[in-house]
Amino acid sequence: MSRLLAAALTVVAAAVLAVGAALGIVALLDATPDQPNTPLITYEQAGQGS
Repeated sequence: MSRLLAAALTVVAAAVLAVGAALGIVALLDATPDQPNTPLITYEQAGQGS
């Protein structure tokens, strides 16, 4: 019976660790600031005669 209890506790601990890691990763991704959307190349406006 103790082996079954140890196996069950191991499964529960692994599940809690996985959920904690997933929540930590999501929190880290939400903490990163948004990157500015500035274009690398800008084109000047051509005249209206074209």
